[in-house]
Amino acid sequence: MGTEIKTIKYPKFLRRIYKQFLVYFNRLKLTEHSFVLIVAVIIGLLGGYGAVLIQLTIRWFQHLFWGGTFNLQTIAAIDWYWRVIIPALGGVIVGFIIQYYSREAKGHGVPEVMEAIALRNGIIRPRVVIAKLFSSALYIASGGSVGREGPVIQIGSAVGSTVGQFFKVNPKRMRVFVACGAASGIAAAFNAPVAGALFAVEIILGDFAVPQFSPIVIASVAATIVSRHYLGNYPAFDVPEYHLVSPLELINYVVLGFLAGLTAVLFIKTLYYSEDLFDNLKMPEYVKGAIGGVIIGTIGLLFPYIYGVGYDTMDLALEGKMLWQIAGALVFIKILATSISLGSGGSGGIFAPSLFMGAMLGVFFGHMVNMFFPVWTSEPGAYALVAMGGVVGAATHGPIAAILIIFEMTNDYKIILPLMITTIIATLLAMRLQNESIYTLKLVRRGINIFGGREINVLKSLKVEDVVNPTIDLVSVRTPFEKLIPVIANSSHNQIYVVDDAEKLVGYISMQEIRQTMVELDTLKHLLIAGDIANPDIPVVRCDETLDKVMKLFGRVGLEELPVVSVNGNEQIMGTISQREVIDAYNQQIFLRDMAGESERSIRAISRQKRVHVVGQHYFEEVEVPMELVGKTFREAAIRNRFDVEVLMVKRKEIKNGHPHTYYFQPNADTRLQLKDELLIFGSQKAIERFGKA
Repeated sequence: MGTEIKTIKYPKFLRRIYKQFLVYFNRLKLTEHSFVLIVAVIIGLLGGYGAVLIQLTIRWFQHLFWGGTFNLQTIAAIDWYWRVIIPALGGVIVGFIIQYYSREAKGHGVPEVMEAIALRNGIIRPRVVIAKLFSSALYIASGGSVGREGPVIQIGSAVGSTVGQFFKVNPKRMRVFVACGAASGIAAAFNAPVAGALFAVEIILGDFAVPQFSPIVIASVAATIVSRHYLGNYPAFDVPEYHLVSPLELINYVVLGFLAGLTAVLFIKTLYYSEDLFDNLKMPEYVKGAIGGVIIGTIGLLFPYIYGVGYDTMDLALEGKMLWQIAGALVFIKILATSISLGSGGSGGIFAPSLFMGAMLGVFFGHMVNMFFPVWTSEPGAYALVAMGGVVGAATHGPIAAILIIFEMTNDYKIILPLMITTIIATLLAMRLQNESIYTLKLVRRGINIFGGREINVLKSLKVEDVVNPTIDLVSVRTPFEKLIPVIANSSHNQIYVVDDAEKLVGYISMQEIRQTMVELDTLKHLLIAGDIANPDIPVVRCDETLDKVMKLFGRVGLEELPVVSVNGNEQIMGTISQREVIDAYNQQIFLRDMAGESERSIRAISRQKRVHVVGQHYFEEVEVPMELVGKTFREAAIRNRFDVEVLMVKRKEIKNGHPHTYYFQPNADTRLQLKDELLIFGSQKAIERFGKA
């Protein structure tokens, strides 16, 4: 089932506690708004603790690897060979985690969150929380040139998704909970609650028209409270006091905007070139991690500034204590180091590296303009601060969140004007030169267009096995020609399919192939067999392919129907799929996604009235499971294919502690139907009646 939400499988004792908790929770009879706000607070608190925990874990690993507080002095005191071995060791361990436990831990994490929202209704595996926390903390502590904000976002999003799965919420609400988790991560990482909420809306959801903005804000505030309690109410950086010396100085910030945009585009292109380079290496992830670690360690011998998140180096830049020559070089060295770190499979974010590049660019540019225009130019630290927002906004294509993060770190209104000028110009230039952001480019390269229209993502979320038609007309390659005519005449399909003795598809026969033999029919009808006239040039689709790929194939081959084969390698034919079936599945899924938020209201109506009219000839109805389907899984029952109805929820009654207990849940393909289950189904009146008579 294409849009199902898979429930978490707990051990038996946890399932008992879980069900009992839901019983007590349901007795509270909360309104929908109250429920969402309470859960948003829970997600915010958990996300805040996740942000605190990753910082503490990073510090613990840093003491383990480097023998003390991680800073430039500590690194300089260590033998040169350890500065190469430690990053390589970190890459190896993280590679093992990615290879054998959770591939989601690889990279900067935000694209995976966006993909989960677009294709899987916000479903993220709970194990991502542990995998990302451990792998990112270890990789950053070992010297990987990445940031901790991306992992915190992914951890918070995974927490939001896990809480949503716990309460079995609908897809619309699930996406809001994932955004709450992302907001809590950014807010706790930067001590910036407003920026956290705007980042979730602008970057993660990509929609400022989100109907439930208040829970995202509440989660962001809750996470900030946790962060401030444990880490203190301090800004992320030691920010210098800012002064606009002269209105003429705004010209400098315009130029800085162009430079920041170019820097961001160079970063994006270098990062994905590095990823392609390492992806083409046919070797285990831990070997790639070792190679990347050795390269990072070697670079760090000459430029130790690139190790880790680099906050201490950014503080030097903001305080004006960084040599402009070194700062200029570090812009390009940091781009290279971060690209190698993430390309080789490292776990960490791109937020802190983007801030680092901006700070170094600002120091370099600030020194240049001070040399030429000392009378009306601020200190280099001011340009470093503004350029940080410019590079982040340009790289993420999220200028509003970038501006707010810098503003919340300074609490100084005087910086808003130059910050807006630089960030907006940088973002516009980056969008002109690079259509996709550093986040969405990864998804586009996978064939996922987040903002290209939901029809793309709906078709990508559906598999061929969801809509395959198992009825098919098969004939053997040895079937005489004279027996083919009645088979074709009586077939409901456009063509019949020819298989060999091993049931392997060898071709198809349509009326076009029959017409070609009509001229010499009398001579050939007793000689020809199906194998002689079958057209072997027929594309097939696998049952595990997406409907998006199938629809593109239909456009290329010009056929209205294609055969579907199994994925076990023997190409045994399973059924057919037609263009009409793909279009119907798409229309049905679009409607169901629109109605997802209305399911509970419909359930309440159905409790009073068995059939509820929705639109046109389509209804919701609660139907007891037919005896024919009892004991079968949803995959085995193939309800959608056989009856043309969609099962939205299952109502199940159980006896708990001697008392009857009724609950609703959304099934997955492996859910087994039980006697007296009642199904909330959606479909036309005729289809519902046909299902009820099964």
